[in-house]
Amino acid sequence: MKSYTKTIVTLGAVLVAGVLGLLKYWDYVANPWTRDGQVRANVIQVASRVSGPIVELPIVDNQFVSVGDLLFKIDPRTYQADYDRAVAELDETLDQLDALDGQVKAAEAFVAQAESNVNQWEAQVRSAEATLTEATINLERFRILLAEGNIPQLRMDAQQREYGVDVANKDRADAALLQARAALSQAEADLAAAVSSRGSQGEDNAQLRAARAQVETARLNLEFTEQRASVDGYVTNLRLRLGSVAAANQPALALVDVDSFWVDAYFRETFIGRINNGDPAFITLMSYPDTVIEGRVDSVAWGIAQNDGSTSEDLLPQVSPTFEWIRLAQRIPVRIVLEEIPQSVALRIGMTASVMVATEMQDGEKPPPAPSALQ
Repeated sequence: MKSYTKTIVTLGAVLVAGVLGLLKYWDYVANPWTRDGQVRANVIQVASRVSGPIVELPIVDNQFVSVGDLLFKIDPRTYQADYDRAVAELDETLDQLDALDGQVKAAEAFVAQAESNVNQWEAQVRSAEATLTEATINLERFRILLAEGNIPQLRMDAQQREYGVDVANKDRADAALLQARAALSQAEADLAAAVSSRGSQGEDNAQLRAARAQVETARLNLEFTEQRASVDGYVTNLRLRLGSVAAANQPALALVDVDSFWVDAYFRETFIGRINNGDPAFITLMSYPDTVIEGRVDSVAWGIAQNDGSTSEDLLPQVSPTFEWIRLAQRIPVRIVLEEIPQSVALRIGMTASVMVATEMQDGEKPPPAPSALQ
């Protein structure tokens, strides 16, 4: 009897365990599931902004680096010299601008002097005109008096000479005024040329901005001789060696961003209608079959490449033959972001993953690792 009871209890326990196991396995049947998943991450192609031989290489292949860590250093001597020359040219530009300021002030003084001369000669011309007008009136009056016999010829001759002197003075004043005005025009032209050569005042001056830009460019190039990590990550496929020449804008090494891992899961198109952004997702890696990584659906791709319809050599569309009784579901990429990565799991790009999206599970429920038969 005791043996019979023990057998019943054992069978009951096995049955309960089997039912619970089947219920858990059912999660992978009732929810969208695929074993066609792959771990992805952002891979930064590290390229130097300047060219030159590498003089420092403190990293090794597959090493972890933090933001700001030195990856490699290019010989800075040439770029230091360029920077020093740019600084010297900036100083020279500042000296030239000071000299041009002096030229502008001198030109302004010449203009002021020329304007004063013009004003003086304009006054002289007005005075000469008044004197000449009075002399003209007197000469006409003397002619009348001479005709009437009221004055002698000598007095008339003296008045005639006086009139000639006034005419000469007026002509001389007119000529001097024209010369003063020409000098003013030349002084104003010289001032305009000096102002143009000087340019704008202060930091808006084009020459000053160009010189400062050259200094900044040289400073940046000198800074670019030290290539530092832009993210936390792993150096991979390192082929650089001390003494080798790094070419500007050519990838020198790859850096895997450890904070950017995600999983691309390729679901059959029959499942896509049940998957929504934000749905919980559970990932089992082939490398870690007993560990479930939690994630969520970030997005579902809007299309995949098509082979049918591509142009052949004869510019005709290529269409593969199909069998009407066989319809293969297409695979649509679904991007899965990882919520928390267990410390025991080391993610690597390209790892194979099984992914289940929880569309038929209760909130907070967590499935077991993907069944070995399905991995």
